This record gives sequence, structure tokens and C-alpha cells, in this order.
Amino acid sequence: MKKINVITLGCSKNTVDSEHLMAQLAAAGYTLAADSDRADSDVVVINTCGFIGDAKQESVDMILRAAAAKRAGRIERLFVIGCLAQRYADELRPELPEVDEFFGVNDWADIVRALGAEYRPELETERYPTTPAHYAYLKISEGCNWRCGYCAIPLIRGPHRSVPMEQLLGEARRLAARGVRELIVIAQDTTYYGIDLYGRRRLAELLTELCRIEGIEWIRLHYAYPAEFPDDVVETMAREPKICKYLDIPFQHISDAQLHAMRRRHTKAEAYGLIRRLREAIPDLALRTTLLVGYPGETEADFAELEQFVRDVRFERLGVFPYSEEEGTYSAERLRDDVPEEVKRERADRIMALQNGISRENNLRRVGSVQRVIVDGRQGDCYVARSQYDSPEVDQEILIPAAARQLRRGHFYEVRITAADDYDLTGEAVAPSRLHR
Repeated sequence: MKKINVITLGCSKNTVDSEHLMAQLAAAGYTLAADSDRADSDVVVINTCGFIGDAKQESVDMILRAAAAKRAGRIERLFVIGCLAQRYADELRPELPEVDEFFGVNDWADIVRALGAEYRPELETERYPTTPAHYAYLKISEGCNWRCGYCAIPLIRGPHRSVPMEQLLGEARRLAARGVRELIVIAQDTTYYGIDLYGRRRLAELLTELCRIEGIEWIRLHYAYPAEFPDDVVETMAREPKICKYLDIPFQHISDAQLHAMRRRHTKAEAYGLIRRLREAIPDLALRTTLLVGYPGETEADFAELEQFVRDVRFERLGVFPYSEEEGTYSAERLRDDVPEEVKRERADRIMALQNGISRENNLRRVGSVQRVIVDGRQGDCYVARSQYDSPEVDQEILIPAAARQLRRGHFYEVRITAADDYDLTGEAVAPSRLHR
């Protein structure tokens, strides 16, 4: 059978989509690869991102590489799928005749048929793994209802749609049976889970059921919207030992004027209140956030409030993005992009310089402590591991010198932290984790 290379760009939600697609193709007997470094194969499928300018450019660059490979005869067929195709297929078709077809984010059965296979609904919970064997992403819903002023996701992915709980639990059990030990629960807003199917939010119940699955040892929660954060999710995170003391909760800004302009549906006081509630219930919680600077109308006073927010909260993990106008969004149609690009970049740099110092101080406090870690692999003379406070690919790592003892990928160990810098820790393994099953 022909070889199909599925290249995935963008977020972890795209990773899940690609893995479901590849499971359908594997069942049809195709030989599969997931290699973004090689834009050649019998068939290449590029799963694109269309969220912000840099991500769109990365997708376009990859398509151009593959188109050149097809003109050179190294690719027989080329397909483009995902967010960029959903938004811009009509504009891209005349510019990229090398692409055999474009498919949007909801066209999975059509994609499978175009690749010469039969779409099998009974395989919808199957996955072809592209992440390391010991962790996997579990996408619990699609789309979003919040319609923040800057965000194109509702335009691309549509309204919020939850995956039925039994389907998710079946998928999680299959992942556990395959050796997955860490589940990373993702959605555009995980806290909204269930409201469309069951008439109420059921994330806490889903997390509780996931904790009961044999073999799963860590459950990590990403992308939680701060407005109307459910009390029962806080209680479940505090109660269940399998749930990592980690939460990715994008606040974007803290100035009430900016939050209103962004259509964020919460106030500065409510954001501070939520953080207090979370840290009182879960004292060792690691908070990850993303911030947006240079949004239309952001004044120096607004930005000063944001800097103070970062100083006050001392986030364990933080990313910051300069605003980029996305066509079709509220801000693109109703607001003037009035903050100069150099000011946006300078403000982003100031936030990250502030966060660098906070991160280093947070890390230095961990020196001497013993942390339970999972080993992701080896790089050179060190094993690379993570604690429950670190998510793969986006957060810091714990480096363990390999000369001392042999460690196994995907296994848990107790590690004493011996040194720290801004964004990495160094440690020594003291024992296999007694909690490892």
C-alpha cells in the first residue's frame, strides 16, 4: 500500500484530529508517517493552523514546500486540511494548483474517501499515536461559544460541541491499554464540557471517571476559561490525587477596560477572586496562563495593570502574544488596530523579562525538594523528565544526568532537585516512584 505522511501543525487539538484520521487510514492498510521534516511521500496530508498570523504563515510555508516537492515528482498527491483550509480554501485553490483538494475541520469522512479508504464510524474513538507512548491528548469538545473579540476559533471551528462522555471514556481506556500513563484533557474551553449534551457542565464528573481508569496515573487540564469557573472542578482537582496540580487558564489581560474590549465576560476583581479560590483549595497548584498585549485601545495604564497582575500572581508558567488582527473577528470589524507594532513587541518583551525573574525565583524554591517525575526521553548526556507541574512541549523540563543510573522512558521516578535556572531544573533520581504501577 502507498505511504501517507500526515504533517500536523498548530495546537494539540490538531494532533488529536490527525491521530483519528490516521487510525482510519491504518485500518485501510496504508503505511503511515508523521514527519514534518519531510514534505515528500506517495501522499502528503498537511493539517494546518489558521489561528494567528505566525501560525498561518507556518502552514503556508509547509504547503509551499510540499507543492515544490510535488512539482519535482517526489509527491503523487497533496491534500490540505484543517483550520487554514476551512478559512481560506477559496483563496488558496487558484494559488496552489498542486494541491489536489482542500478539506475543512469537519470533513473527516470526505478526507478518508478522497484518500481511497472507507470511513468507518466504529473507529471514531481509535487513535494512531504520534506522541510518545506514555502520554496522549484527549479532546473533549470542539468549537467555542464565548466569541472573544480577537479570536477566530468560533469562525473556524463553530459553536461548542461536547463529545459524549461514554465515547471519551472508551477512548481513554483504549489509550491506557496501549500504555498511556498521562492524559492531557483539552478543548477550547474544558470547563464548558457537557452543557450542550446534558444541560449542565459535567467536567468534574468526567475527570472523576477518568481517574478510575486503571493505568492512567496523571490527568492534566488545559484551556480553562476563567469566567464562571465551576466550583465542583476546583473540588475535584483538590480531592483526586491523579489530577495534576496544574491548570492552564488563559487570562489574556486584567485591565477592566481591556477585558471589556476583548469581550472576556469577567472582571479584574473576578479574575483575582478565582485565583485566590484556586490557590486556597489547591495550595501547590501550578498556574499557566497566556496574555495578549497591544490589543486595540491598550493604554500604558492598562499595560501597567497587566504588569502588576504578573507580579501579584507570580504564575508558574506564562506565555505572551502581541495582538494580530484576524479578519472576521469582532476586533477586526469594530475596533481600530491603534497600537504600533514596535510598542506591541516592546510590551511583550517587558512581560517576558518580568516573568523570567519570577520563573527563576519559583524554580529556586524547588531546589532540595523531591519531585515525582515522568521520563520523556534522553537528550545527549541527560534524561529529560517532567513533574506534575509541567506539561509536555510547552513547559520546562527536569534534566537528570544519565551517568548516574539508567532510567526508562515513560516510567515514574522520585527525583531530588539539585539546581535551577529560569526555565529548567536539574535533578538526581533517588528511587523509582512507589506509586508507579
